[in-house]
Amino acid sequence: MKYTSEIQINLSREKVIEKLDNAKNMKHWQKGLIGYEFLSDDPKAVGAKMNLSYKMGKREIEMTETIIKNDFPKEFHAVYDAKGVHNIQKNYFSEVDANTTKWVSENEFQFGGLMMKVMGFLMPGAFKKQSMKYLIDFKNFAEKGISVAE
Repeated sequence: MKYTSEIQINLSREKVIEKLDNAKNMKHWQKGLIGYEFLSDDPKAVGAKMNLSYKMGKREIEMTETIIKNDFPKEFHAVYDAKGVHNIQKNYFSEVDANTTKWVSENEFQFGGLMMKVMGFLMPGAFKKQSMKYLIDFKNFAEKGISVAE
């Protein structure tokens, strides 16, 4: 399953990347994040890995992020692996003007196991909606300081 989400953020690209590229800020725009752990000496290098833990409803989800391209401020690509799900995410950041940034996020989900394949087939909207929610929550955090942290 492939799809693209995008949003305009009313900040310069430099300020957007400054907020986005700080792991301490993730809790403010990724609802349900309960923790992260860097697994590499240089957490921003290509090939660097990070474990992420989320609580979504009553379920806890563990995933590993692996950076496949880090060319901030223009691009950041990573793969996210969780049980039964492999997500390739390519993020592009462009300057609309001096105070506006466009963030385009391309996602490709690959599902393993019958249950996840059925979920991906029956509920593609849930994945798209969650991706868009992260973009909106980041915009609110970056522009207005609104946090989703509990």
